[in-house]
Amino acid sequence: MITHPHVKINLGLSVLRRRPDGYHDIETLFVPYHGLSDTLEIIVGDDWSETSASLFARYASSEIAQAIAPDGSLMVTLARRGGVDWDPLKDLTARAYALLAADFKLPPMKIFLEKTAPVGAGLGGGSSDAAFALRMIADLAGLDLGEEALAAYAARLGSDCAFFLHDRPMMGEGRGEILTPYDLDLSAFDLRVIVPDGIAVSTAEAYRGIVPREGISLRETLSRPVEQWRDTLVNDFETTVFAAHPELAALKQRLYDDGALYASMSGSGSALFALFAR
Repeated sequence: MITHPHVKINLGLSVLRRRPDGYHDIETLFVPYHGLSDTLEIIVGDDWSETSASLFARYASSEIAQAIAPDGSLMVTLARRGGVDWDPLKDLTARAYALLAADFKLPPMKIFLEKTAPVGAGLGGGSSDAAFALRMIADLAGLDLGEEALAAYAARLGSDCAFFLHDRPMMGEGRGEILTPYDLDLSAFDLRVIVPDGIAVSTAEAYRGIVPREGISLRETLSRPVEQWRDTLVNDFETTVFAAHPELAALKQRLYDDGALYASMSGSGSALFALFAR
């Protein structure tokens, strides 16, 4: 089974308050973006893989990481230009398998993930991989899990993970796992996503120094014309991230100088996106 987990952008991201569990309540609109995606294949046991040979042919050995679980139940192969600097068995796709294996008897599986979407850019690529993996593993194992059950597992893997079970804009609240469908049509605009080279921002870095605040509701702001979003639709993480990486603030200004109607950082950065009139 092969899928192509896509990324997302955030239209507005308000950090409202710190929670007793150490997380923060947020308010954001998740919007799927299919212009960047990974390739994920999962097979059962010794089934034939359609992608493994091409991965080893197209990537240098230093760009491929492979690991097998101690009990032999799972093999994970990751390929990424520039190399993979994390343990394949700690990848979110492997954690998705372990999460379901704790509650169900799963057959041995092999995961092949080609990482072409940016890492550490605030686009949710890892969360997308995890959500797609959850659904694929459940389907391959014949588990009768509905959307609600899958979403509950996804929320345990990451705050924005459950969003990727849906292919439509969703309002995210709580940690981001409380999702409500939201009607939004951006087809009249040209959406461009820019991922700066050499800048990766961790969520912990983005939260460092941030001051929670509550203001105009995101729904009210989004109801206004796009041309009015520039000064009202805010990503709170820009304050801390732009202070640490002023080149991102300069890039956002260049997008406006180039005629963008609206520009913003996505998530905790470093990717930015802009809406232009067609």
